[in-house]
Amino acid sequence: MTLARIRTGETVVVISGRDKGKTGKVLRVWAEDNKVLVEKINVLKKHAKPTQTTEGGILEREAPIHISNVMPIDPETGKGTRIKTRIESDKSKTRVAAKSGAALDEPKRDRAAKE
Repeated sequence: MTLARIRTGETVVVISGRDKGKTGKVLRVWAEDNKVLVEKINVLKKHAKPTQTTEGGILEREAPIHISNVMPIDPETGKGTRIKTRIESDKSKTRVAAKSGAALDEPKRDRAAKE
């Protein structure tokens, strides 16, 4: 079992590899494989033959990269940061930036409170 601290929809910065320094939005997370798919990062060219339903040609698509090669962006500084978990008074967990202490997401609420 692994712990994926990166979540879908989050903006991340690539810290190593061919696309180092680029930022993008996380499209998908594979926690069991420790991989993430980031928009417009690690773009590969795939040569496809035409079929009855699709055109052929050279297609560009993103490939997954390892989760250790990306960092979430700190909302206050705009730079990459590590993540810490803060436990609130009502025992809910909140992810916070390690450098500035800014919350990366709002704490989860009970479903009963919404209704």
